[in-house]
Amino acid sequence: MLENFQRKLRQESQLWRDEGIISASQYEQIASRYQFKNLEAAARDRSKMIAIAIGSILLCFGVITFVAANWQAWSREVKFILMMSLFFSTNIIGFYTWTQPTSGKNEGKKQQRSKRLLGEALLILSAFILGANIALMAEIFNINGSATELFLAWGFGVLLMAYSLSLNSLGIMAIILIQIGYWVGQGDLSYSSPYSIQWSWARLVLQHMPLLSWLLFVPLAYFCRSRWIFCLAALAFASSLLVNLDPLPLLNLSDVAPWVASFAFALPPALFWSYDDLLFPTINYRLFQPLARDLALVAFGLVFYVLSFRWQWQAQSYTSSYPLTNNTSLFMSLPIIDLGILSGLAVLQWLFLMRQRNNPPRREVIFTTALITTFLGFIAIVPFWHQTISRIGDLGSFIFNVLLAILSWGLIQEGLKLSDRRSFWGGMLLLTLQIISRMLEYDTDLLFKSLVFVMCGSVLISVGLWFERRLTAATKK
Repeated sequence: MLENFQRKLRQESQLWRDEGIISASQYEQIASRYQFKNLEAAARDRSKMIAIAIGSILLCFGVITFVAANWQAWSREVKFILMMSLFFSTNIIGFYTWTQPTSGKNEGKKQQRSKRLLGEALLILSAFILGANIALMAEIFNINGSATELFLAWGFGVLLMAYSLSLNSLGIMAIILIQIGYWVGQGDLSYSSPYSIQWSWARLVLQHMPLLSWLLFVPLAYFCRSRWIFCLAALAFASSLLVNLDPLPLLNLSDVAPWVASFAFALPPALFWSYDDLLFPTINYRLFQPLARDLALVAFGLVFYVLSFRWQWQAQSYTSSYPLTNNTSLFMSLPIIDLGILSGLAVLQWLFLMRQRNNPPRREVIFTTALITTFLGFIAIVPFWHQTISRIGDLGSFIFNVLLAILSWGLIQEGLKLSDRRSFWGGMLLLTLQIISRMLEYDTDLLFKSLVFVMCGSVLISVGLWFERRLTAATKK
């Protein structure tokens, strides 16, 4: 943006000078103030980077073609040395190019940024080469494995690189690769793949993915200072916990303990809401706590919405998609270790949260904490009561519809009070989704459905315009 402004200003100022609007000395003052001379240097550096990028791509294609032509003729040792040399050379060159701008004092900021981007691109390329090396080494040395083991090993290797370099892009890539391995493994388990019997470490990783996601990915977010990594870590933790516990539908005929659904639904929002960066001994600032609170509200909304449907509370002839073998115990089929450690962590976080509020808190803070605690209590108690004590049927659906409406109304009120668009529109969309879902869930005629859609659309438009006018009036005061 700044470079475009400088370029346009140079063109206009040259036109003003030629037309006699400004003098030559005034033009020189403008050129000196806005550094017109740096535009040529930036264009020259950009041309160099384009030439280097195109040339590097052609070199890579040439090397790949040469390797493909001679791959069968080379011995196993030559293949191993070649692939490892390619990986280490790309890593070293990328690391040197990535760290060099920090020591350069006479270079411009744009040139330093270009070198840093080039170094990061080489490091990402080396991460892809690592995956190719793992696959080729397995083929060369006749190591039988599955796609799950490949992606998990590749992801953990990239994760180690991300920790070593504190690089945001490598951290995101590592989480994505590990999650691909996790979901591929879950698919193989559901279809009883023959590889599933041979898994050892990969099976353990799949069973304890919730705990690994929290312990490995969250610290990485601090190393890289990345909100994206923290969000991906929270998503990986919550999704893997729900898949491993398999709590839905609530009345199934699988060998699942009745308390599992309560842990599966209550643990993610409890951990997110009570999360505090100050729990880490070396952290003295709150970097991700507001983001964790937002994720907790999202988790509450998803849980309330899913449990607001009637079919979740009705008896189902359902069996788990992951059949247990004869030698599989409850300890191996469910992440009991994960639940114990994560539940202990949640208790520790809530105790720390209460201790932080020894001073007389504001009335709003007390009300919010009481409301969140009430939400967690309903999430934990109602499914457990339904599964173990007495079937509550439609009452469970009614309770979570009320909770969903309370959450939506609270977000709307928070958005109006703080003039926050995200809270306001989140509450409005959640309330609209609830109304439309209930209308579609029950047997209603087309005329009534049409009326509901028209009313929801009209209310959203009118309320949205009113809210924006209110924000505009508030900013003018």
